[in-house]
Amino acid sequence: MNKLLIVWSTEEVEVAKKMVLLYGSVILPRGYWDEAHLMIWGPSARALAQNSELQDMLKTVQESGVETSACVVCSDDYGVSEKLGALGVKSIHTGEFLTEALQNDWKVVTF
Repeated sequence: MNKLLIVWSTEEVEVAKKMVLLYGSVILPRGYWDEAHLMIWGPSARALAQNSELQDMLKTVQESGVETSACVVCSDDYGVSEKLGALGVKSIHTGEFLTEALQNDWKVVTF
């Protein structure tokens, strides 16, 4: 099974729009990957919570079947955990998930 973990950590909106969320929205429908997960880590959590265009794009990603999560420490520090939860993003200990992915058969890309 081909699995991809996208780690999105940049607050740069254009990178989010033109790479992370654009690619994330097509990877499952086009059959590029069998399973995909978008991990929101660091300043990307704040950017997502504050930007309605990114939120709309995230919804498209989620509707395509890509799972989403956010670093609970980061989202709590930025005060955006509740907002991300309302967007359907689970707050987790991302270090555990990333370590498991790296130690198993996931491909990992970071932005």
